Amino acid sequence: MSFTQHNVGSRVDRRLAGFLEIWRAPVDDPDVKTAYRLLADFILCGGKRVRPQLCYWGWRGAGGGDSEEIITAAAALELCHAGLLIHDDIMDGSEVRRGQTSVHRSLAGLHRGPGAEAFGQAGGILLGTLSLAWSDTMLASCAVEPHRLRAAHHVFDAMRTEVISGQYLDILAQLRSGASVAEALTVIRFKTAKYTVERPLQIGGALAGASMELLESYSRFGLPLGEAFQLRDDVLGTFGSEPETGKSALDDLREGKHTVLFAHAVRSASPAQLIHLKSWHGNPELTEERAAEVREILRDTGALAEVEEMIEERVREAVTALAAAPIEPEAAKALAVLADQLAHRTK
Repeated sequence: MSFTQHNVGSRVDRRLAGFLEIWRAPVDDPDVKTAYRLLADFILCGGKRVRPQLCYWGWRGAGGGDSEEIITAAAALELCHAGLLIHDDIMDGSEVRRGQTSVHRSLAGLHRGPGAEAFGQAGGILLGTLSLAWSDTMLASCAVEPHRLRAAHHVFDAMRTEVISGQYLDILAQLRSGASVAEALTVIRFKTAKYTVERPLQIGGALAGASMELLESYSRFGLPLGEAFQLRDDVLGTFGSEPETGKSALDDLREGKHTVLFAHAVRSASPAQLIHLKSWHGNPELTEERAAEVREILRDTGALAEVEEMIEERVREAVTALAAAPIEPEAAKALAVLADQLAHRTK
C-alpha cells in the first residue's frame, strides 16, 4: 500500500483537471489566459497529494464508501494548498517549487523591464488568492448531506485560520532574536501539523458523519504525525538534494528559517560555532561551501540527531493513538503506512 492506494492521487488530478477546464479565464486577453494556464499547470504538475490522501482516509475511517463525493472534497484541499504555496514562495523569495520555476518568478519572466519582479509578485498574490477562492467553490460542490458539509466547512475554516496564524508566527520569528525549540514547535503545530494531517483527516471524517470520539482520535494521531512531517521537511530543506526535493537546499538557510533543527544547534553550539551560525544563517550571500559548514555544525552539535529522535518519538505516539482509535480497519492500515511514508520520506 502506498500514496497511490485506491488511485486517490490520480482521481484527484482528474477532478482538478475537470474543474480547471470549467473555470477558464473569463477575459478574452492572451496574457490573462497565459496566467490561468500557468496556474493550472502548477496545480496539476507535481506535489505528493498528502492532504487529499488523508482527507480520503478520514472519510473511509468513519465508514464512508469509495465515492466521487470525497474525491471532490479532497481535491478542494489541493486547491487550497496550491494557493498557499504560491504565497509562501513569494514571502520566501523562492525561485523553485516542485522542481519547476515558482509561479511568481514565471510571471516575472513573461515581461521585460524594471517592473517585472513587482509584476510577478503581484500576479502571484492574485493567482494564489484565486486558487484559495476556488477551494471554497469546489468544497461547496461536494454532494453530501448539508449538515455534514457545514460541519466539514467549519473545520476547513479553522484549518485556514490556523495555517495563516502559523505562517505569521514563522515570519515574526525571523524578525525576533531567534526562536527557542518550544517556539519553533508552536510554529510547526499551527503551520503544518494541523494543516497537513489533523484537519484533512477531520474534514473527511466530518463529511462522513464521524463521531466526536473519532474526530478526537484523528487529532491524537494527526498532531504528532504532522509535527514529524514538518521536522522531516526541515531536515530535507537543509540536507536534502534539489533533484529529489524539488527545492534548493540553500533556501531555508539563506532565508534564516528558525527551525527546530536550528534552535537545537544554537542551544548546543560553542561560541565559535554560534558566531558562524549567526553569520551565515539568514545571509542571502550564503554559498554552497558555507552551507556545507553550517550543515557540519548542525551535525556536530547533535541537532540533527536530536531532530531525528523527535521524529521517531512522534511517529510512535501517532501509531499508538491510531491503534486505539475507533476506526475502520482498512483505513487504519492505510494510515499506518502513510505515517511511515510521511515521516521517513526523502523528498
